[in-house]
This record gives sequence, structure tokens and C-alpha cells, in this order.
Amino acid sequence: MSKKHIEECVRTSLEGYLKDLRGTEPDGMYNMMVNVVEKPLLEVVMHHADYNQSKAAQWLGLNRNTLRKKLLEHKLIK
Repeated sequence: MSKKHIEECVRTSLEGYLKDLRGTEPDGMYNMMVNVVEKPLLEVVMHHADYNQSKAAQWLGLNRNTLRKKLLEHKLIK
């Protein structure tokens, strides 16, 4: 799957979301999108990195402590 395809999936989903609002103005879309995309991203990367936080952080271009904070925020670790 290419970056372009992922962008198109996001675009299509956003268009559907706005259509479903039926004219109601959205609120907090940026944070909503970050949270909606971030959790599955973390889940998939952690799985493919065999739950090795150092490896996953490197793949994501994050500091390991930042990754750990995000995993805790999304309740992916205790």
C-alpha cells in the first residue's frame, strides 16, 4: 500500500465523516484524527516489532520515553 493510497483512505473517511454531520459544524477534528490514527499505528508497529519498545520507537522516529507515554495514553500498556 502506498502513501498515496493511505492519504486517499483518510480523505475519503473525512469526507464521509463531514457528510454524516449533515451540516453540523465539527469540533476538535485535529485531535480526533490524531487519536484515531495514532492508536492503530502504535498497535501495528508494536506487534511487528515483537513488542520491543526500543525497536518500535526507532521505526516510528520517536524517543522511547515518548513512545511509552503514548502507549500509556492509549491504554496499550499498564
